[in-house]
Amino acid sequence: MERLGMDAVEAALTDLPGWDCIDEHHLVKRYTFDDFVAAQAFVNQVAGAAEAQDHHPEITFGWGYARIEVYTHSAGGITAKDFALAAACDVAYASSPGASASQGSG
Repeated sequence: MERLGMDAVEAALTDLPGWDCIDEHHLVKRYTFDDFVAAQAFVNQVAGAAEAQDHHPEITFGWGYARIEVYTHSAGGITAKDFALAAACDVAYASSPGASASQGSG
């Protein structure tokens, strides 16, 4: 999978509100939840999507939040696979009980 240039990354980000490109290397987004259990349920959904895509993000979560970071190790940066997984994370969030109205980057 070929690493995307910044023009392609910036264009693709317009379809993924709240996702940010960090250091021209990875995508990151922070999701907010009503409590710890809701955040954990979301992380489990993301894990299922990651397994299905055979593309595994860095995930940090705790009470009321989950932070997802994606990049393609073998390409040394961002590829189309990262955008596919980012979109799957947003779909999971949209259907998550306990998802808060606010969500942001990083």
